[in-house]
Amino acid sequence: MVLRMNKVAIGVFAALVGAGVYVMTGAADAPNVADTKPEAEAGPLVDVIIPARFTEQQAMGQIAFEANCVVCHGVNAAGRDGVGPPLVHKIYEPSHHGDEAFQRAVALGVQAHHWPFGNMAAIEGLTRADVATIVSYIRALQVENGIN
Repeated sequence: MVLRMNKVAIGVFAALVGAGVYVMTGAADAPNVADTKPEAEAGPLVDVIIPARFTEQQAMGQIAFEANCVVCHGVNAAGRDGVGPPLVHKIYEPSHHGDEAFQRAVALGVQAHHWPFGNMAAIEGLTRADVATIVSYIRALQVENGIN
């Protein structure tokens, strides 16, 4: 019997394996920016309307976002007060921060220039394809919230 998995199931499996490796390598014990502010104080910075449906790529991007970005950029990219900026914000619209800006931010990090949260460190372990799926998720959220 041949086991067939769809791309979403493979994405979920990959995210879970990645999280397991992250914990097993001790990276989960590293200090985290989010640990500097209690959860109650680090609430979302913007209200985000969620699309009724995501494409398969956007759904995979949501999984990758939640595994890699949510700790600073918050649930549904709404930001975290005192921790990290919302990505569902006019500053990150495609005409100001194109998709390549997200690719470069992940690969190289970013010097603080729009927000008072400090610099963003590079995020290790994400491929350009991973970042592209994350960006597709962010763009879907932006469109739903009137950011084109």
